Amino acid sequence: MKTNSISRRHFAQLLGVGAACAVARPSLTLAKHVQQSASHPVREGVVRLSSNENPFGPSPRALKAMTEAFNLACRYPDEHADELVSSLAKMNGVDSSQILLGDGSGEILKLCADVFTGPLTNTNAAAGRGALVVADPTFEAILVHAKNNDAEVVKVPLTEGYAHDLTKMMSSANEGLVYICNPNNPTASITPKDEVRSFIEKAPQKTMVLVDEAYYHFADNTDYESVIPLAKDHPNLIVARTFSKIYGMAGLRCGYCVASSMTIERLRARQAWDSINIMAVAAATASLDDSDLVAKGRQLNAETRAFTIKELEKMGYNTIPSQANFIMIDLKRPVVPIIASLHSLKVDVGRLFRAMPNHLRLTIGRKTEMESFLGAFRQVMA
Repeated sequence: MKTNSISRRHFAQLLGVGAACAVARPSLTLAKHVQQSASHPVREGVVRLSSNENPFGPSPRALKAMTEAFNLACRYPDEHADELVSSLAKMNGVDSSQILLGDGSGEILKLCADVFTGPLTNTNAAAGRGALVVADPTFEAILVHAKNNDAEVVKVPLTEGYAHDLTKMMSSANEGLVYICNPNNPTASITPKDEVRSFIEKAPQKTMVLVDEAYYHFADNTDYESVIPLAKDHPNLIVARTFSKIYGMAGLRCGYCVASSMTIERLRARQAWDSINIMAVAAATASLDDSDLVAKGRQLNAETRAFTIKELEKMGYNTIPSQANFIMIDLKRPVVPIIASLHSLKVDVGRLFRAMPNHLRLTIGRKTEMESFLGAFRQVMA
């Protein structure tokens, strides 16, 4: 299957054709055309391994559903969103009232920061708002949102094994929010399931715990598990998921969270109405019906990741054990000049993470893309 992407201009043109909600359904060859013509990188000649995207794109079923959804572009997505929520609730063994869709899981993280973080005042404490406690390094978006709320952000370094130091994070937890990204971005490492479960069970009820499982589908370590089953008995637990990674829908923006019904309503009150577009809803619903998508995506990622790591090891470079669709490479030297040099050779890689200035984050793409990276990397590191 070839990579799928629609340029903003092309997408607008397509919507413009059917802006009046034409009765005639667009031909399904549209999806095939997009699929066949989208093998080019986002920028001409550039290998993009910087954003942890899935280079194989959405499921063929998702593409078909998107094509058919052009007829619905003039309608709000309410009924279709309800159908997706129902499917997600059934898949995760929870009630529909425990699911909230988001404009990517990024919107879920922003909502959590908006609702549960803020300055340490008596009023905020009474409302359950306070500091944000995070690992260092971790996914940075939620830190930005909390700082915009004037919240204190407490950073706790990862352990020597690159797990969240949950003991220290617990000691810093009070009113507010604890964020656990597992598998963690940017390290691709996991925090053992028993430690995460124990943390959730011991966390004070006034401390909200947000577990970000964006990379859940890539993890195959027996010491890892989802914490969604714990949401039933822990009203202070929120679990975020996304369709951006294994489902190949980063550009469509669709995510969700699982939490108690009361927590869902608190988050929903701060959310824009109909923040999920009809294309994303249709594609996400169809993706859940593709039983082979996750398994194939995990296999392709694992095979290409293993190939890349082996080639790096031949050159003398080690990586943190990865449970995601990216790796963190120890360069043994400052990463910033290497990032710039690779960019000059039209290979884009991850940004600097200040807590790990000698490590390079690299998305796992197609094998041909990894070969291009390895060629450029050998040239830069020579």
